[in-house]
Amino acid sequence: MDTKAAGVPTPASSYIPQCDQLLFQPNISINGLITDETLSFFLDRLGKVRSAGEDMIMELNTNGGDADVARRIALEVRLFLRHSGLKGCCVGKTKVYSAGVTILAAFPKMCRFLSDDAVLLIHERRIDDNIALKGPLKSCIQIVKEQLALLETAERLEMEGFRELVEGSSLTTEELYDRATENCYIHAEEALQAGLIAEVLR
Repeated sequence: MDTKAAGVPTPASSYIPQCDQLLFQPNISINGLITDETLSFFLDRLGKVRSAGEDMIMELNTNGGDADVARRIALEVRLFLRHSGLKGCCVGKTKVYSAGVTILAAFPKMCRFLSDDAVLLIHERRIDDNIALKGPLKSCIQIVKEQLALLETAERLEMEGFRELVEGSSLTTEELYDRATENCYIHAEEALQAGLIAEVLR
């Protein structure tokens, strides 16, 4: 039975476009740093893809960027896959660093691809901030508590992202976290062998 013709959504796991389509016909391309402008661009393109009834084919090449923006893009990817009745794949090319891995991880493993030159960079979230303590002790303690809560929330969200990335792979969340405490570069073939992606495209 042709489930697509019958109007029944086909599971994302059964959707594997041809190599040429994955490499040369993306309908969403993210190239460069992940910023607020990237989110605006992505939402605009995603709206057009959805209106056209197209399956999402994303091309991703980034040095990283804003972690929270990447989380929002990843959320929109998951919502698209769950609720649109359409499918989606992501092809990482050359560099998928830091925040880019958050976006890649939003796609199921069988829908993640890398070009043969691609490298993933996975590391702990970086915080660049100073805490100014001045005034009564009670006020200073409150400032420290608020900053600690921020750091603990960031760590929890980071671990959720690691769990999503390693699902279905040979790596555990703890193993990936241990590697991420130092800059962890994973080349395409290593990512394939570890089960983080479906295929290396050449």
